[in-house]
Amino acid sequence: MAIHPTAIIDPSAQLSPGVSVGAYSVIGPRVQIGQDTEIQPHVVIDKDTIIGQRCRLYPFASVGADPQDMKYAGEQTQLVIGDEVIIRESATIHRGTTGGGGVTRIGDKCLIMATCHVAHDCQLASEVILSSFAVMAGHVNIGEQAIISGSTAIHQFVRIGRHAFVGGMSGVVKDVPPYMILAGVRDQAVVVSPNVVGMKRRGFTEPAIEAITGAFKLLHTRRLLQEVLAEIESAWPQCPEVGIIVDFYRNSVRGVYR
Repeated sequence: MAIHPTAIIDPSAQLSPGVSVGAYSVIGPRVQIGQDTEIQPHVVIDKDTIIGQRCRLYPFASVGADPQDMKYAGEQTQLVIGDEVIIRESATIHRGTTGGGGVTRIGDKCLIMATCHVAHDCQLASEVILSSFAVMAGHVNIGEQAIISGSTAIHQFVRIGRHAFVGGMSGVVKDVPPYMILAGVRDQAVVVSPNVVGMKRRGFTEPAIEAITGAFKLLHTRRLLQEVLAEIESAWPQCPEVGIIVDFYRNSVRGVYR
């Protein structure tokens, strides 16, 4: 364990073997840091934060700070960060609120690039990528291996489906369906196409990609959504990815882009 003499570590913090802490970093009360995680200089880990193994936090990252919620009254809430997460320079991630379940959660192997903001009660699944200047309000839920491009702003309570790709400078106010590419601002944002390149890179089978593409084409017809979803289910009953798309639309509260 390598701790720089200028680092400030609260006595209640728990650091596992192999943790390194750089110059002028501050680790607050009730923080837990997993084995072989690297805390570089000038990082602030505020309080009540659990960080997994083999993570890397870069200079001026601030994690575990109080939520920016007017209803927050000092109650004890958490930030939980998984294994092998990379948090780059000046990124900010806040703890949860009791109204949102009390926990902000970052899944394993996420990459949070410089200057991103993850607000209270957000839930990021594994291997999510947030590009620089991407920001999200509270209670956002992002599915596994989704990619959020730079300078994107995401409205509170929005869901981003698994393997989705959100284009740069987008303004997202509704749910983004799984396996799809979205681009645009607010109500002008559109689902451009299936994320075929991303799915191929991740080993999706050709039949699965063809089924997702077929579902995309039907969803872009000018018909009632429930009729389209029923037709999609009937056309590809054995494709689990299509079932995920259908369930995502049916369970939406904010509405889903088409």
